[in-house]
Amino acid sequence: METSRTTPHPTDVLISGAGIAGPALALWLRRAGFTPLVVERARAPRPGGQSVDLRGAARTVVERMGLMPRCRALAVEQRGIALVDTLGRHSARMPVELFGGEGIVSEIEILRGDLAAVLYEASVAEGVEYLFDDTVTALEEDQGGVAVRFENAPARRFALVVGADGPHSTVRRLAFGPDTDHYRPIGGCHAWFTVHDPDLARELDHWFLMYNAPGGLVAGARPGRLPGEVKAGLALRESPAHLPTGRAGKAAQQRLLAERFTGAGWHTGRLVEGMLRSQDFAFDTFGQVRLPHYTRGRIALLGDAGYSPSPLTGLGTSLALVGAYLLAGELATTRGDFTLAYRRYEEQMRPYATQAQQLPPGGINGYAPRSALAIRLRATSMRWMDRWPLRPLLAAQFTKADAITLPHYPLPTHT
Repeated sequence: METSRTTPHPTDVLISGAGIAGPALALWLRRAGFTPLVVERARAPRPGGQSVDLRGAARTVVERMGLMPRCRALAVEQRGIALVDTLGRHSARMPVELFGGEGIVSEIEILRGDLAAVLYEASVAEGVEYLFDDTVTALEEDQGGVAVRFENAPARRFALVVGADGPHSTVRRLAFGPDTDHYRPIGGCHAWFTVHDPDLARELDHWFLMYNAPGGLVAGARPGRLPGEVKAGLALRESPAHLPTGRAGKAAQQRLLAERFTGAGWHTGRLVEGMLRSQDFAFDTFGQVRLPHYTRGRIALLGDAGYSPSPLTGLGTSLALVGAYLLAGELATTRGDFTLAYRRYEEQMRPYATQAQQLPPGGINGYAPRSALAIRLRATSMRWMDRWPLRPLLAAQFTKADAITLPHYPLPTHT
């Protein structure tokens, strides 16, 4: 790799990924006196995405950042989640207050794109540098640092490199090995996109509506923040071998979903039409990332890149925000002794991430039942969620977001 062997400053950190985890880490590191650079494949911060929740320890992290007022101002009003039948009738409901605001739909729901924008804008305001429309293509570590080659920008050296670039992380592939070694498919795929449909938005009445059809089909529609905006999702059960990968392209992914949801009932036809017109279509398989270690040498993994729990848990945002706080805090505390900082980061993060990766009762079978009988049983189970024996089981799942005691680090915070 053609790059100078000059030893980088110990505070020079490259972060790959400008979603949630990357900008959060960059903001904390900048406040601690580091010089982070965030590289992102997209040409600008990615808009769109479904609503994510701020709950438990993640809420505490955002409060310490001083960003909670902004997040509350952008929060999406949601009354809870309801299962619907093919005619749109509610067959079961879980109001947002049922588990004290910590259920499937939490007290504070914010669109993923809005949360990413809040973190990006806050980090830029404090001097974080971003490199868009680029990605890491090679990493070469030596005693003095890591030489990094980019697709477009000139090669540079950094003291540390952090992969915060999602479940199919480029940094993880380069430093830890191929996806097949660490990404565990659960058995299905999901797509999410924005639909402008004022009539459907009114019908939602601020509920997150979810519809199941035989064959393991799931359609969802939840309110957006703007008038007439619907955040939609389509998911299905399928063997990973039969699913179009990222290389197959958007057309193949949309074709699969359109074919499987044809005649499925409820508003699936409208959602498919909206999907084909959407500007923020995203697609992925259901899966988890599991590694024996989150770090290797000077390279660390954060968020979905290191311990994706899958969307079924609803805890990906919590892991990203908490992981960023712990990693930055340990680097600040150890004054750049990355070996010690990385060890402490993993010691604290692994129990939290391992617990978060435990799937809800029923796993993919409960989320996307294949038969009409199983769909009816799912609705019955939701109607019993506030009663024994289901309530304690679900309460244990929802409290995982708060299953860690956050240390107080020498980081400038706003409490």
